[in-house]
Amino acid sequence: MIGVSDNGIGIDPDDAEKIFQVFQRPHSQEDDPGTGIGLAIVAKAAHRMGGEIGLESAPGQGSRFTVSLPACVEDPYN
Repeated sequence: MIGVSDNGIGIDPDDAEKIFQVFQRPHSQEDDPGTGIGLAIVAKAAHRMGGEIGLESAPGQGSRFTVSLPACVEDPYN
């Protein structure tokens, strides 16, 4: 599992699923600059590899994102 935490403005639980969709942003550009594609790309990549992405967050308390991927049981190079 890979985890990344920040001390940013946080995400309301009602917006948790929306932030993993392309160009969906829970905050205005002034409050939180960005394009709204980064998390969508990470989520799509994780799902294509059989993994999942998680979020723990609350408004005003920052966020923690996790990416879990399955273990490789075969050596892909042999």
